[in-house]
Parts: sequence; C-alpha cells; structure tokens
Amino acid sequence: MRIGILGTGTLAEALGSSWAHAGHELTISGRSQDKAQALAERLGGAARAASPRDAVTECDAVLLAVLWDGVRDILRSAGAAEGTLDGTPLIDPTNAVEHGVGVLLTEPGSSGAHQVAEHAPGAQVVKAFHLFPAEQWTRSPDSGEAPVTVAMCGDDPAALRITGQLVRDAGGVPAVLGSLARVRQLEEIAGFVIGLAFAGIDPASAVPRVLTSGANNAAG
Repeated sequence: MRIGILGTGTLAEALGSSWAHAGHELTISGRSQDKAQALAERLGGAARAASPRDAVTECDAVLLAVLWDGVRDILRSAGAAEGTLDGTPLIDPTNAVEHGVGVLLTEPGSSGAHQVAEHAPGAQVVKAFHLFPAEQWTRSPDSGEAPVTVAMCGDDPAALRITGQLVRDAGGVPAVLGSLARVRQLEEIAGFVIGLAFAGIDPASAVPRVLTSGANNAAG
C-alpha cells in the first residue's frame, strides 16, 4: 500500500519501520522538512519525504502521528479542509488528554476523532494505535511475547479493513469496538491508562481478566 505519515516522532518511526519492513511505500511529512527527510532515510526502502499535501495525495491510508495540539495545523498544511483526504482512511492515534493526568480535553459528547473528522472533511477516520507507547511497535516478532490487541473505531468498513491489515503488519491483532459513535469510550480508556501509568500503577493490574463466556456476569 501507499501510506502517508504526517509526523516525524517516535510513533511515526516505529509504525513506519514496521510498515516499510512489510513492503509498503511510505511518504513522510511534518512541520520540519529536515526531520521528515531524516526519518525517511532511516526507514529506507521505499520511504521518501514530501510536503504535507503531497504526503496525503493518492494514498491508501494516512497516519496522523502528531501530538494533539498539532493536529489542526498539520491537517491544514495537508489541505485537508479542501478535501485532499476525501475518501482516504485517516488513522488517528492521537490522545486529546491533559498531560500526566489523562483527563480528556474534549467536551462531553464529543471526541478527538470527531474533531479530526471535522478538520478533514470526507476522510474515513479510524481511531487506532492510541493505547500503546511507540516502543510497543519496535519489539521483534521473535521476542516470544503474545501480540497485543489494537482496539479500533470507525464508520467505514473498507477503512477498518485497511487499518486492520496495517495493525497486523505492525505485529498486533485488530479488534473493532464499533463505529465512531463509540469512539469517546475508546478515548476514555486511553485517559484511564495514562492516568494510572503516570501515578506509577500498572494499568493492566486494574483490569479484570474475564472469560468471554462470563463477560455478561462480570458485574454480578
């Protein structure tokens, strides 16, 4: 696939490395052209640097790998308001949360993914990759660790299918939670995880292991 990556940070590099290894063609862009060029050179293969607008042109998917406060600017630079992402799967791993606390910055009833969609009219937004640190995607497939599950929300079946394939190419297992109507629930989970992690608590220790057959009785 042809994948555009908006961002030059650790997540962009980690997922970009996995996808380059899987044989995908990557176009990297960000606020700094020099950083984009340096990342493309590190990724090697079919990776190249380009302007934000060129990075999202004629792509099979685009990864929005920037901090939350940079979302609007990078999408504006990519021409998203003019429809450059119309019909394109736009993978949103951003976390609109207060740093070190995990409280969502979006208004009740809204979500970060919905705001991304507003900034990129016509894009097929899929929430994914927002629950794990970038280091998760740099681990060797031969490490012996069980693959992690990447929960996703999105409205378009084709976009979910493409994102699911990219999850598998990164070494994860895709799981669709539902449409974007449920995405705030998924973003709240990230706030929960971030809040506990910054408090020095392993979030996994706060989540009960429930067998599927008994999930409906977990509260009883």
